[in-house]
Amino acid sequence: MLTLLGFAMIATFLVLIMLKKMSPIAALVLIPALFCVFVGKGAHLGDYVIDGVSTLAPTAAMLMFAIVYFGVMIDVGLFDPIVRGILRFCKADPMRVVVGTALLAAIVSLDGDGSTTFMITVSAMYPLYKRLKMSLVVMTGVAAMANGVMNTVPWGGPTARAATALKLDAGDLFVPMIPALLVGLLGVFVLAYVLGLRERRRLGVLTLDEALVTEPADAGAGAGAGAGAREPETALVGAGAGEGAGAGTRSGPGSGKGPLSTGGPGAGTDADGRDDSGDDLDDFRGLDPDRPTLRPKLYWFNALLTVCLLTAMIMQLLPIPVLFLLAAALALTVNFPHIPDQKARIAAHADNVLNVSGMVFAAAVFTGVLQGTGMVDSMATWLVDIVPGGMGPHMALVTGLLSLPLTYFMSNDGFYFGVLPVLAEAGAAHGVSPLEMARASLVGQPLHMSSPLVPAVYVLVGMAKVEFGDHTRFVVKWAALICLLILGAGILFGII
Repeated sequence: MLTLLGFAMIATFLVLIMLKKMSPIAALVLIPALFCVFVGKGAHLGDYVIDGVSTLAPTAAMLMFAIVYFGVMIDVGLFDPIVRGILRFCKADPMRVVVGTALLAAIVSLDGDGSTTFMITVSAMYPLYKRLKMSLVVMTGVAAMANGVMNTVPWGGPTARAATALKLDAGDLFVPMIPALLVGLLGVFVLAYVLGLRERRRLGVLTLDEALVTEPADAGAGAGAGAGAREPETALVGAGAGEGAGAGTRSGPGSGKGPLSTGGPGAGTDADGRDDSGDDLDDFRGLDPDRPTLRPKLYWFNALLTVCLLTAMIMQLLPIPVLFLLAAALALTVNFPHIPDQKARIAAHADNVLNVSGMVFAAAVFTGVLQGTGMVDSMATWLVDIVPGGMGPHMALVTGLLSLPLTYFMSNDGFYFGVLPVLAEAGAAHGVSPLEMARASLVGQPLHMSSPLVPAVYVLVGMAKVEFGDHTRFVVKWAALICLLILGAGILFGII
């Protein structure tokens, strides 16, 4: 009964948000509360929610101060050279923009933290996607998949959990997996290339070489501000920034003066379908090089502070929430020594902080009910029990396949500490080594990074202004394909 109710609760949640019948926050709170009553444990709902909040509170704190920190770094111009470099590489070609998104997300993912990766990637790429009217779900999907592959680095979380759960050395687990993971990363780049070509056929190519060199000084409103009927874009990419300008002409398919869509199907970003040839065409760079929040004299201080922060995260010198708290306070104090300026910077990013932290605490209700009622354990046990006895010698393959749905519907902690030991024990009875089982368990990470139980994904969709349901509809099939590619490469190379 618990198994059926558990799957029904997850299915109800996903259907309602993908059909946009409920907001993610409302669905994360109300649906588990209702199913908790169905299970007959409504009286314990408060305990389950408090347990869930206690578990996710450090994550919420980390995200709050990470948004403030990277928001300040964007305001003061730390990432402006990256944005300019990407612009020169992309040259307003949608294909290059999508491949550049995958490349940037993969590089930044080396820090092992998904929320950091998404904040930097979206901050750099969002203006390009909006200006070129590209589908924003392509950006969120490609970034999530690239981060999912790279999230398997030993300091990223899943590898450490698998090694701990099965009492293995993380190096012995991870290093042999590198060839399969590289195949998966190559698959992400190939997919980005294909999706980019699709966007190029839909939109054409802008010529921006002149716009990158000479731009009018009398630019309009903020980089985060839209035009006409569009909602104000107050994400990190434009917080406190003015608007640069860039002229360009569209060539190839999709050229002309007709109505243009701001995104592909399911992008969740379509405006009124008009050609914003006026004030909306003024800006391409997204980050105004003359905005008052720039601190060019403190550039190397901010760069050193960021490097130290990422190094401390990788070396785990302090808990990540504490590191971001200290870094945010230091960044605000040094870059904006006057209290009114500090308040202005915090206010500029308050919208993102509230949205993301609210989503995390709402997810705490979902995870608290899943864990507290025993539904997640019941579902995991049922999935393990239905594995045919004849598949025993192939338990590594089974584990790899099961990692896709289980890490999507469960937290990494629940899967690696609750389910993987059971699967490993079943594999050991048929001569399958724990190392093979642990490596196979990493296969599902590209899909896991888009799970509704992963707080970082709400940073991604929130900053990109994409509906979570739209992101889910787009990314699940492609992420599952990347997972299967990694699994196939692992088997082919004899790693799994």
